[in-house]
Amino acid sequence: MTMPDKMNAVPQHVAIIMDGNGRWAHTRMLPRYVGHREGVKAVRRVVEACRNRGIRVLTLFAFSSENWRRPSDEVGWLMDLFIRTLKKEVETLHRNGVRIRFIGDRSAFPADLREQITQAEAMTVHNRGLNLVVAANYGGHWDITQACRALAQRVAAGDVAPGDITAEMIGGQISLSDLPEPDLFIRTGGEQRISNFLLWQLAYTELYFTEILWPAFDEKALDDALQSYASRQRRFGRTGEQVEQLKGA
Repeated sequence: MTMPDKMNAVPQHVAIIMDGNGRWAHTRMLPRYVGHREGVKAVRRVVEACRNRGIRVLTLFAFSSENWRRPSDEVGWLMDLFIRTLKKEVETLHRNGVRIRFIGDRSAFPADLREQITQAEAMTVHNRGLNLVVAANYGGHWDITQACRALAQRVAAGDVAPGDITAEMIGGQISLSDLPEPDLFIRTGGEQRISNFLLWQLAYTELYFTEILWPAFDEKALDDALQSYASRQRRFGRTGEQVEQLKGA
């Protein structure tokens, strides 16, 4: 698979819902935790592939605010895997210049996981390579709610009038407001929905769905998604003719 030859055809920011770990294990008559373990290997492959392709930001939906509804033993195993993976991977990420940050409500996590998250962010904060964003206990509704609460506090303090609030001000309080919004959204596993992921940030994102289950997602699968992205015309409300005129200007 050849890569797009134009630099502007490569997305700055790719966001992925990593779906299908459990089904991958089920089709092989293996326990679900094996699928999650293999999913970690897919994360390593995709992080490296994004670094090699000049992608600036990779956001991964690791654990949604709705995932607490899963069986308690699976949630416990996921928390343990989360901690062990952070301990094992953060130094390698740091050596490769990757900055890691987390978005979501950390308060529900065990203390040792919160500590690992804090340490990983502190270790890599000055890195200037790939920004790796992990959405954990995250939901788009939560994100917009916390942004509105922050603005409501400013209104209550008399700093802002309600009528002066703009979409830009709300966007400034949303997670990842300092990074470019996602250009490409990928969901593996065959489902075709956003599932409360980055609801505000995905307003103009190109959507790509694949039947591939996350543990089987590899460089070729990523390149297929990038090729699909490169073939699209992003208009942002303009006509196709206007976009072509802007490209030629």
